[in-house]
Amino acid sequence: MKKTISAVALTAILSTQLTGCMGQMGLSAMVTKANLSAVDNRYGRAGLFILMSPIYGFAATGDLFIINSIEFWTGTNPVTGRSPAVVDMPVEAIFKVNQHIDGDLTTAPLKNVKLTSASMVATDENTLAMTLIYEDGSQQVMSGVKQDEHVDFYLDNTFIARVSTDELAAYQQG
Repeated sequence: MKKTISAVALTAILSTQLTGCMGQMGLSAMVTKANLSAVDNRYGRAGLFILMSPIYGFAATGDLFIINSIEFWTGTNPVTGRSPAVVDMPVEAIFKVNQHIDGDLTTAPLKNVKLTSASMVATDENTLAMTLIYEDGSQQVMSGVKQDEHVDFYLDNTFIARVSTDELAAYQQG
C-alpha cells in the first residue's frame, strides 16, 4: 500500500512538474495587472499586494498545476490565448535529456484541439495513466511506467521518452 501511494504521488508530482511548471503564468499576470491598475502609487500598490496575497497564491497555484499544463499540452495558454513561448523557446540546452527523440514529439501534441476533461488513475503500483478527452469525443492516454531506476513515458502506448529516477528527482528539486 505504501509503495502504491508513493508511486502515485511521485507520478502525480512528476507529471505536473514536467508539464506545468514552465509557462506564461497568465492568471498571475492578470492579478498583477489588476493590482497595478487599481492604484497609481507604490505605497497603495504594496498595500493592495498584501491584501491580495491569498489571491496571488491561488492564481499562481492554478497557473502552475492547471493553466500551464493545459498550455503545455494544447500549445495555447487558455488565459492569454498565446502559444507557450517559454517551453518552446529554442536555446542550446545544458542537459540533453533525450537528443534522439522523434522530431514529431518536440511540439505541442494537442494543438487546436479543445480538451473537455482529464483524469489520472494508478493502473498498478508502478504505472500512472492520464486520460485526455476532447470536444470531438476522441481520447489520448499519457502514461508513465516506473521500472527499476527509470520511468518510461508513453502517449497512446507509443514510447516517447525514458528518464532516470535521478533526473526526475533533480527536476523536482529544481
